[in-house]
Amino acid sequence: MDIEGIGAVVTGGGSGLGAAMARALAAAGARVAVIDRDDGAAQAVAKGIGGIGCAADVADPDAVAAALDAAAAAHGPLRLLVNCAGIADAGRIVGRDGPLPLDAFERVVRVNLIGSFNTLRLAAVRMAAAEPLDTGERGVIVNTASIAAFEGQIGQAAYAASKGGIVALTLPAAREFARHGIRVNAIAPGIFATPMVTAMSQELQDSLAAGIPFPARLGDPAEFAETVLWIARTPFVNGETIRLDGAARLAPK
Repeated sequence: MDIEGIGAVVTGGGSGLGAAMARALAAAGARVAVIDRDDGAAQAVAKGIGGIGCAADVADPDAVAAALDAAAAAHGPLRLLVNCAGIADAGRIVGRDGPLPLDAFERVVRVNLIGSFNTLRLAAVRMAAAEPLDTGERGVIVNTASIAAFEGQIGQAAYAASKGGIVALTLPAAREFARHGIRVNAIAPGIFATPMVTAMSQELQDSLAAGIPFPARLGDPAEFAETVLWIARTPFVNGETIRLDGAARLAPK
């Protein structure tokens, strides 16, 4: 898919991987709508790239539908959705104070998995109604998983389960939407220099980087964005989950 001039939506676009993604898309010529639950962050990123910002909880059907409609009104048919919204709340299944509260598990799954599914389904129905491009494609959807989906650490049960769900969702969604010319892929990032990580001490950041075989550094959000652009531009990439981790494998804890 040619990125130039297409309508694109990035969830979680107010910071971290999402903000880098929104900027990269705009630099490639896409018309970008930034969705984030933090309206101020969404508007700030959108202003910097000449796009639009929309406040929405990704697991709220009405809010996401309204945001996608606003994006279409401003930028034309939706061709690319990149789901970056997510949270990484940690907690042992059974800790010192007893079992993990069920609502803590539900919250992570709601944002990461249900939120991704919600935006995927609402985007897909809009993409399917659009005219196909010259390539036969109507749209591309890229979800954000994590290497924790494969090597979840102690304390990451909710997070790993939510990201594992995204991995499992990828192929059946790609198969279902194939008849509409819509591709679905996922990226499983390793340890990236996002605000959550860069807020840690430099000593801890260096320790995390040292555990990555090569290159022995934190991932650059721009590398995530470049991977999404490659997926969008390469029609034969479909139904895949791509690890982006410098060959890192998470230890148990």
